[in-house]
Amino acid sequence: MLTAVAWPYANGPRHIGHVSGFGVPSDVFSRYQRMAGNNVLMVSGTDEHGTPISVQAEKEGLTTRQLVDKYNQVIAEDLQGLGLSYDLFTRTTTGNHYEVVQQIFLALYRNGYVMPKTTTGAISPSTGRTLPDRYIEGTCPICGYDGARGDQCDNCGNQLDPADLINPVSRINGEKPDFVETEHLFLDLPGFTESLGKWLSTRTDWRPNVLKFAQNLVDDMRPRAISRDLDWGVPIPLDGWRDQPMKRFYVWFDAVIGYFSASVEWARRIGQPDAWQRWWTDPAAQGYYFMGKDNITFHAQIWPALLMGHNGQGDRGGEVGPYGVLNLPDEIVSSEFLTMSGSKFSTSRGTVIYVRDFLREFGPDTLRYFISVAGPENQDTDFTWDEFVRRTNFELANEWGNLVNRSIAMAAKNNGAVPAPTAPQAADEELKALSRNAFDTVGGHLQRSRFKAAAQEAMRVVSAANKYLSDQEPWKLKDDPDRRDAVLHTALQVVSDANTLLTPFLPHSAQQVHELLGGTGVWAAQPEIREVSDLDDASSSYPVLMGDYAAEQAKWRSTEIEVGRPLQKPTPLFAKLDPKLGETGPEWAPIVD
Repeated sequence: MLTAVAWPYANGPRHIGHVSGFGVPSDVFSRYQRMAGNNVLMVSGTDEHGTPISVQAEKEGLTTRQLVDKYNQVIAEDLQGLGLSYDLFTRTTTGNHYEVVQQIFLALYRNGYVMPKTTTGAISPSTGRTLPDRYIEGTCPICGYDGARGDQCDNCGNQLDPADLINPVSRINGEKPDFVETEHLFLDLPGFTESLGKWLSTRTDWRPNVLKFAQNLVDDMRPRAISRDLDWGVPIPLDGWRDQPMKRFYVWFDAVIGYFSASVEWARRIGQPDAWQRWWTDPAAQGYYFMGKDNITFHAQIWPALLMGHNGQGDRGGEVGPYGVLNLPDEIVSSEFLTMSGSKFSTSRGTVIYVRDFLREFGPDTLRYFISVAGPENQDTDFTWDEFVRRTNFELANEWGNLVNRSIAMAAKNNGAVPAPTAPQAADEELKALSRNAFDTVGGHLQRSRFKAAAQEAMRVVSAANKYLSDQEPWKLKDDPDRRDAVLHTALQVVSDANTLLTPFLPHSAQQVHELLGGTGVWAAQPEIREVSDLDDASSSYPVLMGDYAAEQAKWRSTEIEVGRPLQKPTPLFAKLDPKLGETGPEWAPIVD
């Protein structure tokens, strides 16, 4: 199971809108798949090329390299703090990535899917710098939407050129760009019209919004530039191009190839250089791609086209590239936008809650849970502090935390260990059957990336267990210790089951519950930041996220709890938040009327 996670751009720290799309959903999915016994490779890294990087570096008085080094570190720390279990989180400024991108390009070029073309490029009049298409906004000439980007219109989904826009302006400084003639290399997307359309027709199980958007793209496929006039990016390995200091691959082209290059780097790092083939050339392997909806174009149209071109599977055929026949995506798991007060999270507009600030005050699992149960899975969703407080207090603290606390506390007080079920009754068996059956139901939802439904079903078990305790009243059974022990044993069994069901969502607190139940060792493994040297340049080093996930104990099944296992008085699992927080927000992200 390949989990390919969208690459965060290294021009600033990530906010919670970012991780609601690419981060938490991909990790919930990967953790479940590992627990279910599947071999998972979860890869990504920081996307570090393109004009926006150079622009931000100038703003901060840094070189481009200093800027990407800075934010690569910041982003890696944030994602580690959130508990995202990457097998490798790397970056695009590595020798390995450069080599893989160039090899993919040469395969496309040899198969006739790349062509030079004189075109019109947008230039900033004040700086003379090339403006990326996505940094130009204007009115869509097709649907009239005010706010279309230079590469596509998010309203009607049509591919655009910056020069097509009505009243185009630069998003960087608001000036009207100059348009000049320049030569670039183009991906011949029309050369994939039939093959891509045929492939998309087989993707019947995709989320409807993704499939419809992708199919609409095929109806209007035009050549798309894969090079840019700038000096920061992957060099072009062609005579007449490689020595031009201001010609580099367009950032979108090298970034999508990152899924594959990261897999190759991972294999090299573990000392098994061909291990990537298990996820890329085995037809039985499956690939799931996680991102926000603004990235559907690149993953449902362009990346499949690049793979087809490398494989010789485009409309004109061709030779299989140097890496063999690479697998196309099995599913594009696209989330909608997490908004704030109705506006898309935006650093430039000040509508932002940074991951680092959130983790520092509230910890990772409260955010992971909120995104899972109230995030933008199928529609844009507004983040409010009031809803965050409500979910944390009533679902995590009152429901789950309370069940854990009172079950273990009563057993520790009365028995000091997990009691034996000496006097079971029908109610006990009904509850245990409910929790056992939930593994199929919750697992089925997670397999189909229905995170909200999965979390709600897991919490239904928690609610049923709380009702069971209220109905059985074990605190009143001092004169019937056998029955009391049966009730407490049942409650602890369901706490164990529910903890397993919630582990993909709440891995940090799941480890805590495992230990509260007397368990030892690693239940839910966490990613580690490791400082490594560039595989192709020992003088360069950078942080990566990796982890030993095979050693974790969490398995997707109900495991019978061990009678006699010592128990201690528990500590609270989740602290309740002050309700006033829902009205004011924290000091670092206050609610503004």
